[in-house]
Parts: sequence; C-alpha cells; structure tokens
Amino acid sequence: MKSYIFKLSMKVRDYECDLQGVVNNANYQHYLEHTRHEFLESLGENFGAMHEKGIDAFVSRVDIQYKTPLRSGDTFTSCLNIVKNGPRLQFLQDIYRDSDGALAIKGVVESVVVDNGRLTRGEYFDDLLQRHNLL
Repeated sequence: MKSYIFKLSMKVRDYECDLQGVVNNANYQHYLEHTRHEFLESLGENFGAMHEKGIDAFVSRVDIQYKTPLRSGDTFTSCLNIVKNGPRLQFLQDIYRDSDGALAIKGVVESVVVDNGRLTRGEYFDDLLQRHNLL
C-alpha cells in the first residue's frame, strides 16, 4: 500500500451488497464520500459549518475504477490523498480489502467550492490545507 495523508477503516454491511453477493457499485461512492467527510472532520472542519458560512463544496466529477469486489463482512481501508488542480481539489481515493490487501477500487473525485453562490478558485481549501501543511 502506498502512502496516504488519511485512512479510514470500515466494514461492508449486508444491505450494501447486490444479488451477486458483492458490494453494489453505488455504495463505493458512499464509502469515498464518507472518507472525505471524515478527512475534513480530522482537520476541524465539516460541511455543515462550511454551509453556515456560505461556503459549499460540490463534487464536480467522479471517476471510479473497480478492481476487486468487496463482500458482506469484509473490512477495508479507505485511503485519501489530495492534489490541487486549478480551482478544483482532487481527492485521489483508493480502497483496499484488509484480509489480503487487494485494491478494490481506485477513484478520483473532483470538488469545487462555491462561496455565497459564486464559484471560487478554491481559496477556502487552499487556506484550510495550508494551515495543516497539506499543500
């Protein structure tokens, strides 16, 4: 496993699986989103507080490559790195199955920031990440 700035352990729940007994593809996006939320919480920020300040982060693009399926009861580690690309913050997210370290998915999630209804150049994330020496 490569190096990441944030990791989160989770477990597959039965209802997240489809008839084939594997995690339904849409649930991987839930795992990625939960990881991003927990990452922001680890920096002392959250989407509710941001919204109260008139700041909203929106997902502008998601790319997921499915590699190895997860099944009910599997524990896994959701990992995250970040890259600033113009006004977008890219979350480079991978999920690994804990039992054997197999890569389950590779994802890139792009996010933009809107300040009181206006698209920004991402200064809010710049400031937040610089305060934590992540950019």
